[in-house]
Amino acid sequence: MHPFRSAHAGAWLSILLAALLALPAAARPQDPEDGLLPVTEAYRLGADAATPGVLKLHWTIAPDYYLYRGRMEFKPGPGVTLGAPSFPDGEKHHDEYLGDVEIYHHGIDASVPYTLAPGTTRLTLGVQFQGCHEVDPKICYPPHTEQLDLPVPAAGAATSAAAPAGGDPLGRALGTLGADKASAGGAALPAEQAFRLEALAQDPHHLLLRWTMPPGYYLYRDQTALRAPDAPGLALRPAWPAGGVPKDDPHFGKVTVYFGQLELPVAVEGDLGGRGRLRVEASFQGCQDGGLCYPLMTRALDVDLGAGAAAGGTPVETAPETRPAGAPAEESGLALALLLALAGGLVLNLMPCVLPVLSLKAVGLLESGENPARLRRHALLYTAGVLASFVALGLAVTGLKAAWGVQLQQPLVVAALALVMLAVGLSMSGVVQFGASLGNAGAALANRAGPAGDFFTGVLAVVVASPCTAPFMGTALAYAFAAPRLHALAVFLALGLGLALPFLAVGFVPALARLLPRPGRWMETLKQVLAFPMYLSAAWLAWVLANQRGADAVGLLLAAAVLLAMTLWWFERSRGRGAGARALLLPLALLTALPLYWLAGLPRPVAAAAAQSGIVAYSPARLAELRKAGTPVFVDMTADWCVTCKANEHTVLDTAAFRALLARTGTVYMQGDWTDEDPAITAFLQAYRSPGVPLYVVFPAGGGAGRKLPTVLTPALVERALTEAARR
Repeated sequence: MHPFRSAHAGAWLSILLAALLALPAAARPQDPEDGLLPVTEAYRLGADAATPGVLKLHWTIAPDYYLYRGRMEFKPGPGVTLGAPSFPDGEKHHDEYLGDVEIYHHGIDASVPYTLAPGTTRLTLGVQFQGCHEVDPKICYPPHTEQLDLPVPAAGAATSAAAPAGGDPLGRALGTLGADKASAGGAALPAEQAFRLEALAQDPHHLLLRWTMPPGYYLYRDQTALRAPDAPGLALRPAWPAGGVPKDDPHFGKVTVYFGQLELPVAVEGDLGGRGRLRVEASFQGCQDGGLCYPLMTRALDVDLGAGAAAGGTPVETAPETRPAGAPAEESGLALALLLALAGGLVLNLMPCVLPVLSLKAVGLLESGENPARLRRHALLYTAGVLASFVALGLAVTGLKAAWGVQLQQPLVVAALALVMLAVGLSMSGVVQFGASLGNAGAALANRAGPAGDFFTGVLAVVVASPCTAPFMGTALAYAFAAPRLHALAVFLALGLGLALPFLAVGFVPALARLLPRPGRWMETLKQVLAFPMYLSAAWLAWVLANQRGADAVGLLLAAAVLLAMTLWWFERSRGRGAGARALLLPLALLTALPLYWLAGLPRPVAAAAAQSGIVAYSPARLAELRKAGTPVFVDMTADWCVTCKANEHTVLDTAAFRALLARTGTVYMQGDWTDEDPAITAFLQAYRSPGVPLYVVFPAGGGAGRKLPTVLTPALVERALTEAARR
């Protein structure tokens, strides 16, 4: 794509042109001389409503034809309510009109859950689909709709095929219905057969729970809770394996589910008091893929802590009061999390991603001289900007389940932040003055400082700090990621207070303020020197953008940077020249935003085919294979915008000593790149309750739970972890 062409506008014009061209072409499939089949012969649709609550569809696709996954729609008839349809993954295909799509060849099976209103005995709906002929003559059929009118089983009139049943009377009715049906013909199995649960003790403090499910059944991770009802002083801590599958559930949203067999290591924490047996109650919920969802189930298991024999689960009639899924560990209490957050925010001041903004703030403090009121105002406004930004981040984490630094996965945010850094640098270099100029020392300088500058410097400090993870921050953020909203917001406020603490101290402790040098003409030189870290930050963000969207994105960013420089230059030149000169600023600003608009439509570049030497690209399936084979694995979740990740790579992971350690211990180095959005990596982070990257997990050779390492690595720490993993 040409860097100065709108991707969105071009795509819509292409689609419109394709639709116009398809109109005469669509009339030709009836003509045998064209060699094209009628749409109903190219795509033969069959439907089966024998399973209560689930409509199963099958398309038989003729050779040289394909169907679009994203062009399938379902329109219910009277008395029919449809759930979210389920499709298999299609083939990746780049369409010249529609962009990156998924298509199907040969055939496709899909299922659509439904509910019928009382008295409705027929399942009526419209099924719309669209496909193309991929060899000469190449044409795309217009969207085609077939009307279905099917009889349904008597039980189908009162069923809902996909509603989760936790506390829902309709869901409980479905669970009863599934328990009364045989497994033949796709009907749901009884809950005891669909989800077999057993437990054994590896040692008194380590249990292994095993769910065995037939093909097509899955278990929700976050609807599972464990407790020891007869031992309230004990805590059961599950360590969820990384083999979960991300799923966009119509009722629970984005979740992680497990198919087949799930082996869940569980740590028993607390004083066992010499007991030889332990009663464990497990509450969980699962579904039949494309079928019904079972009510919340609770099973009791009597585990022999010494014999290591497996104990089968027995149903419990009433579900116990359970701890919410993902609740933080008791020992990581709010007070400890707040202390760690305060310390982490304080250390964050020393991280390289924050230093450029701190240099800007340092100039602001020096401007104030020894005027106490001036220093306090600088400190309070800067702190207000920091705290407001951290509250916004906290709301995003609790409301959207976002992660620390996740905003830098968005290329548009990276580009905009690079331009902000450039604008600040140009201001410090003297190209443009925002608000008051630095001028000379003295009272006039103090009186001309701008409060908005202090506040938004605090905002900018938080924005550029997000790629960094300082010591102590990991535990505090992990607590906030799983804690109740008010506790999470308190943790984020503590982080912000730690980040702002040095400037608060200078503003409110006169002895510290007197240590600052007196303002003078030398400050102008210092200000210009400190502009260069801003330029380096902009260059780093451009490098991140190149890894996300390729050379075209960098070209658009450079064009926007030139236009921004022109806009700021004219802003400075137009001072005192009247409204006519100022009127040119608006079109210049719009021109600056235009490359960013085009940048937002750029597709992701095709991933490199060859992996970096000695590194295995992360995938849940590959990790499961290595663990099954008894191979120790070191998993590194990283991102190009993560400064802490890059520091760890430079000091530990990209060294000859680390490569020799891998060879000596037989460990596979597996790396996941989270520079761009990746649902599989996001699921892994959530499984280990990590607030973001970096995340390092070591899986031992003999199986068992992975061990999560600190976010800041040292050679000794990694060597000890890999050596222990190889021995187990």
